[in-house]
Amino acid sequence: MNSEQYMIFSLISIMLIFFVWGRWRYDIVALTTLLVAGFVGLVPMADAFEGFSNPAVITVAAVLVVSKGLENAGVVEVIAKTLYKSGDKPLVQMSLLVLAVTVSSAFMNNIGALALMMPVALKMARKNNQPPSIFLMPLAFGSLLGGMTTLVGTPPNIIISMYRAEATGRGAFNMFDFLPVGGGVALAGVIFILLVGWRLIPERKGGKSAGDLFEIKDYITEVLITEDSQFVGKTVSELEDTVEGELKVVSVFRKEKNFAAPSLNLTLKAEDSVVVEATAEEFQELLDATDLVLAEAGKLSQEDISSDEVEIMEAVVMTNSFIIGRSAKSMKIRSRYGINLLGIAREGVRIKDTPDSISFRIGDILLLQGNPDTLSDLLSQWGCLPLAGRGLSLGKPRKLLQGVAIFAVAILLAALGKIPVQMAFASVALIMVIGKFISLKEVYASIDWSIIILLGSIIPVSKALETTGGAEIIAKSLLGFADHLPLWGSIAVVLIVSMTLSDIVNNAAAVLIMAPIAVEIATGLSVISDPFLMSVAVGASCSFLTPIGHQSNTLIMGPGGYKFSDYWKMGLPLEIIVVAVATPLIMLVWL
Repeated sequence: MNSEQYMIFSLISIMLIFFVWGRWRYDIVALTTLLVAGFVGLVPMADAFEGFSNPAVITVAAVLVVSKGLENAGVVEVIAKTLYKSGDKPLVQMSLLVLAVTVSSAFMNNIGALALMMPVALKMARKNNQPPSIFLMPLAFGSLLGGMTTLVGTPPNIIISMYRAEATGRGAFNMFDFLPVGGGVALAGVIFILLVGWRLIPERKGGKSAGDLFEIKDYITEVLITEDSQFVGKTVSELEDTVEGELKVVSVFRKEKNFAAPSLNLTLKAEDSVVVEATAEEFQELLDATDLVLAEAGKLSQEDISSDEVEIMEAVVMTNSFIIGRSAKSMKIRSRYGINLLGIAREGVRIKDTPDSISFRIGDILLLQGNPDTLSDLLSQWGCLPLAGRGLSLGKPRKLLQGVAIFAVAILLAALGKIPVQMAFASVALIMVIGKFISLKEVYASIDWSIIILLGSIIPVSKALETTGGAEIIAKSLLGFADHLPLWGSIAVVLIVSMTLSDIVNNAAAVLIMAPIAVEIATGLSVISDPFLMSVAVGASCSFLTPIGHQSNTLIMGPGGYKFSDYWKMGLPLEIIVVAVATPLIMLVWL
C-alpha cells in the first residue's frame, strides 16, 4: 500500500471508531473527517464541499420537506384516525399499525412516518393495558422495511441511485427499481414480525405505560398557607427561593379557582393551597424553615395541576432535537416561557432527581405543564414529539386531496423517467410552500441538517477511498474470500457486511463506504455492478441489532423502556430472513 492508502484507511477507521463511540454527533465527526482529508491532500481543497451539491443531498432534503407537507395536509393523520377504530384486539391493532407505517415509509421519510404513528401506538398500548415495548419495536422495524421499497423511502436508496449514475454511467435507479427486492424483503419481514417477532420482545415493566412513569404522588406535594403565615402577601417566586435547590410551585388553589402553572409574580393569600414539586430533602427543608402546613396526603391527581388554560403533556426528545445536551434550567423554560418540567423518564424509568438540571438525551420522555398553545409551539421548535394531550387535527379535505395529487404526479413523472427525482421532489417542495401546505419556518425545521452535513461531508471522503485505490484493496481482500463462493455467496457477503456496518454507524455513512467497494468487487468478478449495489442498499437499510444504527431505533428506546440488548432478540432472526429472501431476489431481478 502507498502512503495515500494508509492515510485513507486510517482516517476512515478513526471516523468509524468515533461513530461507534458516540461522544460527538456523527455530523461533527463527518465534517471533521472531510476537513482532515482536505488538509492532508486526500480530497482536493477546491472540491472539498462539492458533496453538498450532490443530487443525493438535494433529494434527501426535498423528501424531508415533502414529508412534512404531506403531514400538514393530513394524509397520515387520516390513517391514524382510522387505526384508532381498529377494535380491541392487540394483534389486529399491531398488524394495522405495522402495515400502515410500512406503506407510509415507502413514500415519506421513515423517521417521520414512525413519529406520526408513535402516539397512536402508545394510545393503543394504554387502551389494552399492554406495555408499549410490544408495539414500538415492530413499528420501528416496519418503518425500516417500508423505506427500502422505493427510491425516496430512505437515504441509502437515494445515495446508491446517484452513485450508480456517477460510477457506472448507466443512469440512476428509477423510483420503483427497488420494489422487486425491497418489496419482497418487506413482505417477508412484516409477516415474521406479526407472526413470531413481537413474541421475542421483552415486556419491559419500566415502559408498561407512560402514565405509570409519572405518578403524581411521586413528585408533587400540597401545602397550606394559614392566615398568619409568613407567605401571605408574598409571591410564588419568593416561596420558591425559600430553600436552595429546584423547588417549584406547579399549582395554587384559591377557593373555587385553580392557578395551574402560576406566574412567578402571583401573590399568595391566606388559605391558599399550594402544590409544589421538590425532592424529599428540599420539601423537608421547606417545612423546617417555614410555617407551611402539610395538606392531607393522597388527594392530588393530574387534574389538580391542569386547567382549561393549562395542560399536562408528555413528549419524547427526537433524534435531531434542539434541546439535546441542554437542561430546563439552562434554557430557563420556567421564567422565559411559563412552562414547568415536572418529570423526565429515561429508558422506561422515571429519573428521581429534580428534573430541571438534568441534561436531555435522545428518547427521553418529558412531562410538561403549561399553556397548550405555548407547549405545542415550543415542542415543534425544540424538535420533540408530543405523546399525550395530542389531538388529531385533520387537514381540510380539499387540502388533503391537493397534497396527494401533487405528490402522485411527482411520483409518476419520476417513475416514468420524465424528470430526475431530485427535480421532481424539489418542485413538489416548492409547490407546497407556495400552496401554503408548509411554512418557510417549517421547511427549514423539517430538514434534518445533521444528515445533510453527514452526506455532504462523507461523499468526497467516499470518492477519496475510490481514487486512492483503497476500495480496490478492500475489494480484492473480499474477492480472495469470494473466489471460493458462488456468485450468490458473494452477493450475500456484501449484503451481510453492509448490514453489519449499518448496525454500528449511520446507514448513509455505511452506503457511502460500501458503494465503491461493491463496484470494485463486481469489476473483479467481471459482472454488472447492479446486484452488488442493490445488496448495499438493502443491507444498509436493515439496522435491526442495535438502537444506534438508525434513528428510528433510537427514538423508541425511551418510550419503550428498551435495553441495548433487546434489539437483537427480534432483530437477529429478522436479519437472517432478510439475507435469505434478498439474495435470491437480487439474483433473479438484477442478473
